[in-house]
Amino acid sequence: MSRTPDLERRLLVRARAVITAEVAGAVTLVVALVGMLVYCVTIEGQESSARRDLAVAVERADTAHPPPCVWLFDLRGNALTTSPGAPADLPVRSVLRRVAADHRTRVGRVTVGGRAYVVRTAVHGGVVRQAAIDLRYQMEERRRLYVALAVAEAAGLAAALLVGQLLSRRAIAPLGEALARQRRFVADASHELRTPLTQLHTRAQLLERRLRPGGDPSDLATELGRMVTGTRRLGEVIDDLLLSAQLSQSRRPFGVVDLGALADDLAAAESARAEERRATVEVRRRGAGPYVVRGVEPALRRVVTSLIDNAFGHIAPGGHITVTLTRSGATVELEVRDDGVGLDPRDAERLFTRFARGEHGTGRRFGLGLALVREVVDGHGGTIEVDGRPGAGAAFTVRLPAELQTVRTEAARAEAVRAEAAPEPVRAAAEPRTGRVSAEPRTVRAAAESRAGRAEPVEVTPSPPPPVAAPPSPSR
Repeated sequence: MSRTPDLERRLLVRARAVITAEVAGAVTLVVALVGMLVYCVTIEGQESSARRDLAVAVERADTAHPPPCVWLFDLRGNALTTSPGAPADLPVRSVLRRVAADHRTRVGRVTVGGRAYVVRTAVHGGVVRQAAIDLRYQMEERRRLYVALAVAEAAGLAAALLVGQLLSRRAIAPLGEALARQRRFVADASHELRTPLTQLHTRAQLLERRLRPGGDPSDLATELGRMVTGTRRLGEVIDDLLLSAQLSQSRRPFGVVDLGALADDLAAAESARAEERRATVEVRRRGAGPYVVRGVEPALRRVVTSLIDNAFGHIAPGGHITVTLTRSGATVELEVRDDGVGLDPRDAERLFTRFARGEHGTGRRFGLGLALVREVVDGHGGTIEVDGRPGAGAAFTVRLPAELQTVRTEAARAEAVRAEAAPEPVRAAAEPRTGRVSAEPRTVRAAAESRAGRAEPVEVTPSPPPPVAAPPSPSR
């Protein structure tokens, strides 16, 4: 079981590395192509600028005052005029002679004296003029461009690796989540199906025993009915597991759930296991009900089932499990207490962590079931707490918001019952001499609805009681 997550983790790491390398390679290639384009455009711009400057210098500049970085040379016959400070290796005399011979303009790049120049030679105003521009500064700009492109490529590669890593994580995240959901579904299914299958197996064993000669048919019918109920709940568990495994699960609508009836039902369902282990499962109620909450009944049923099953795993034969229901204001509290091996209070921090295990008992005090219980309780807006000591049992307390409409309805119903049970006050005065009770005159308003309209109030004054005759004298 542990190899599978490691293998999946290695595959995910490898996939992230491949995606990162591909993204980094693509970004690096793009940066390199952009750098080459910038380099070509820069060189072309430098060449065009140099040729343009030389053409302007040949046409308009003065030999004694040439433009910066440009030197001019004029050839009149055999007399050569040069710009001040011109390099000793210039002009290019062979080019001057050829242009003087055929009057054709020549432009080219030459290297003399270890330096590169762009030279333009043309005939202007009957004078053969040659203009040369030094490419030293352009070469320095190109070297700076090389460095900038190299830095940009390195920065692009680093950025590409970072972006590739982020994109790979984001791209692989759904796959990792799907694999995690798959593992979680398998774990949840194995845990959730264990309890109903155990119940069905236990009941099947009881049926097998009672089918022997001398069995009671009524007991067989009861156990068969409970097995049918157990299979139905098993189907509900499978349906919920399939729904929870979906990547985009819509929230199931909440309904009214009676935790009291749910606890009674589950306690009866565990009677076979309790009988087999000579244990008792008791449901108690404190205070007035109803113990009604809003939620999903199959999910809350699994909460109570998991807590009872957890208690069974930690009690000795002949132990006791008590399910206590309490309603306090707008909260319904359900407590599952056992007298089993108990727990260490220091383990409360990791109590509801998935796959954590306890050290005592045959059940899984710290396992997947309690983690699922907490998820369900949190999803219903409730809380769950645990209390216990080693050797003194444990108590899990679930608090859920009560269904307020039902609480208000029950309160109004109780108030109406109390009002109906209260006697109507009658004002009476006892006559001091005769002891007779005479009612005081009261006004009775009768409101008889008829088609013609509402009847007017009628005053009714009771007539005084008839006089009481004196008792006859005794006969002699």
